[in-house]
Amino acid sequence: MVALNESIQKFINPSEIKSAGWVMAAAVIGFIGNEFVAHYRINTGNEIGSAALVADGKHSRIDGLTSLAVFFAAAGVMLGYPILDPIAGIVISIFIFGIVVNTTKDIFKRLLDIVDSSLIDNVENIASKIEDVKSVHDVKARWIGHRIRVDLSIAVDGNLSVQEGHNVAVRVHRELLEKIPHLKDITIHVDPAGEIGEGKHQPYLQG
Repeated sequence: MVALNESIQKFINPSEIKSAGWVMAAAVIGFIGNEFVAHYRINTGNEIGSAALVADGKHSRIDGLTSLAVFFAAAGVMLGYPILDPIAGIVISIFIFGIVVNTTKDIFKRLLDIVDSSLIDNVENIASKIEDVKSVHDVKARWIGHRIRVDLSIAVDGNLSVQEGHNVAVRVHRELLEKIPHLKDITIHVDPAGEIGEGKHQPYLQG
């Protein structure tokens, strides 16, 4: 908001940028440095499942965008178009506002332990492709700190023995751990096919 206000003020009361060349050089260095830090923090945050580190990385990206606005403003002055200064400030302010809104949404979702809906679909797709799994249902997932917990039910042939049903659950468990990032805890319920949703399932595998 401060950057937006300053840009609007420059429309009303234009001011000259001195030593535009040096300002541009400093802005480029600032942008590159902040973008490097942002890239590192965001990637690391995604790898370890830290929403706070991702948000911190986006904050660094905002600093980089601010430097970029300064670069275009100084370039506009050098080219004889000082009006580019406040225009660049307003455009970058809009980008910053969008980043802040999205980051706030992500943090709020994490506080509520909400996972992306695509994760549920991914769990269902992976589990349904395992041999002897007839269907997948009642998939639930939530964040717990930096890790994800999943609870799901699978339907298998009712003629399978308890050991065979357990082996199917083990294969599902292994595949999910290998293919779902940040997944730590899994509870798998095994139902005989045809009795889905009747409340007869029992947890065959946890961990």
